[in-house]
Amino acid sequence: MGLNAGLVPPRVDARVKAGLLDLVDHAVERGWWTPAAAGFLGLDEVRAGRWAARRAAGQLGDSSAGGHRLHGLLGCERVAIVSLFESWAEIDRSHRKLAHRGSRLGLVHVSESTVHRVLAAEGLIVPGQPHREPTPRTPWPDWLGWKPHRVWAYDFTHLPGARRAAIAILEVVSRKWLTTLVCAEETSTQIEVAFTEALAAEDLLAIADARATATLRAALESGDRDQVATLTGNGQLPLLLAISDNGPQMRSHTTRELLAGVAIAQQLGRPHTPEDQAWIETLFGHVKGEWPHLERIRDPGELEHDLDRVRGEHNTVRLHAGIGYVTPDDEHTGHGEGIRQARRDGWRASQFPDSGPNKVRSGMEDGKCRNGAGSFLPSFGMRQ
Repeated sequence: MGLNAGLVPPRVDARVKAGLLDLVDHAVERGWWTPAAAGFLGLDEVRAGRWAARRAAGQLGDSSAGGHRLHGLLGCERVAIVSLFESWAEIDRSHRKLAHRGSRLGLVHVSESTVHRVLAAEGLIVPGQPHREPTPRTPWPDWLGWKPHRVWAYDFTHLPGARRAAIAILEVVSRKWLTTLVCAEETSTQIEVAFTEALAAEDLLAIADARATATLRAALESGDRDQVATLTGNGQLPLLLAISDNGPQMRSHTTRELLAGVAIAQQLGRPHTPEDQAWIETLFGHVKGEWPHLERIRDPGELEHDLDRVRGEHNTVRLHAGIGYVTPDDEHTGHGEGIRQARRDGWRASQFPDSGPNKVRSGMEDGKCRNGAGSFLPSFGMRQ
């Protein structure tokens, strides 16, 4: 800089400033004119004069970037935030609410982030929500077996393009999508129509009428599991179990009454726990993820037509990972295990050509429930 590197850079430290000013002073003492001396060193004369004034005041070094904050937090405001925490943290349980509480009380007017920053600097932690004991999952009833037409899941989903909802019923064991109803409302009426269509399509209406005795209907309507268990011990078995979330239309007495009328028991999932009915939730996720155009269809008639087409593809074409990569129709009709076994035999034969499919079995034989093949029993236990 200066004598050998051109102009002095825009920012230099106090040591360099003092050295340049000493050179200028030395030149002036030897008869140089101040602007000429500063210019020879690559320093602007105005800048040199400003540095000289700062040197006289003992402030030659640069101050920190940013200068003075116009709206800096005052000490009394920090004290008010801490006081607000001590008085209201157990009630508000959020730094955001504490900020608004301070304004409401006229105690301190600061942003939510300021409250968070001050409390963090003081080592204060706002307590979160109290721990809630988890609700235990409702076990499967003892009378239920894990085979087709023993467990059905149903739920509503929304199709925003057509401004319609759709109720779907899924056969849980085989993952067969039984029926769909596009509707403008979500009430017990739509549930009744959907179940009637599903029972008719699966030829179960006559069996349902035969099983729906007066005593069994009364027990199912009451929702008393012990009473239902007593009746099943006497041979009065419900047709199947319908599982769903905890929606108001599922909880209604009308829904329970209409399901009891066809000998269907009902089991509701825990609130805010979609995994209790994960099978039907997964169906909607796959349908909307693999056929995204359904959410863009505006005409309800076109939506109903496309849902029927998608249901056919889901049941007869799409391989389902949850049942060992066969189609739901394969599993529903009892061909699933044969297809899975043929694959295991083919894989084994390709790995050991001399053994042949009839001479050695895959190691999956002894672990069907463990590796996804075979009977696919759920982890929480059920009779097969």
